[in-house]
Amino acid sequence: MRVLIADDHALFRYGLRAMLASEEGFEVAGEAATGEEAVRLAAELQPDIVLMDVQMPGINGIEATRRIARDHPRVGVVVVTMFEEDDSVFAAMRAGARGYVLKGADADEVIKVMRAVAGGEAHFGPDIARRLMGFFSAPEAAPSQTFPQLTDREREVLDLLARGMSNGEIARHLYLSQKTVRNHLSNIFPKLRVADRAQAIILARDAGLGGAPTPPRP
Repeated sequence: MRVLIADDHALFRYGLRAMLASEEGFEVAGEAATGEEAVRLAAELQPDIVLMDVQMPGINGIEATRRIARDHPRVGVVVVTMFEEDDSVFAAMRAGARGYVLKGADADEVIKVMRAVAGGEAHFGPDIARRLMGFFSAPEAAPSQTFPQLTDREREVLDLLARGMSNGEIARHLYLSQKTVRNHLSNIFPKLRVADRAQAIILARDAGLGGAPTPPRP
């Protein structure tokens, strides 16, 4: 099984490479340190599996996953991340990931997910499976809720975007990093089926979001 490792931390890539070297039937086909490089190498190498980090420089892992799944459906993407947020899980699923494991998972769990995905299955690990069950068993959002496809945090970001705030201002207002804000926006745009922030702002304001500008928190 040929594997492409995509993570911006060299030490983590080394750890994954060492793990796969100890498992029979795996070969590391290449390594990528950015989202763009992951997309390029997936096209060039045509691996069986891409182990994809979510937080990548340039285009993030979710967008890289979306491009790989769209252009190379035979390649199975397994998202490996430190993040457990529901919106991250569902964004990965919508992007076309066939597996999702946390970086804290043991080697056996990672290998199990990879083998399942290589066999044509979707496998999201026991922790993620419990989250999915909880999500689908939870009461549905009220029909009147604005943009029910967005998470609460994404709706907050969209509201501040509609108020005319920059990414930096949104980050300061919500005590987030600018990278996290960019990741939220990259999830919001496809959910709203808009191409850019200008279209998102128009849609949000038409729905009643925005209102009077609020100064960022100090």
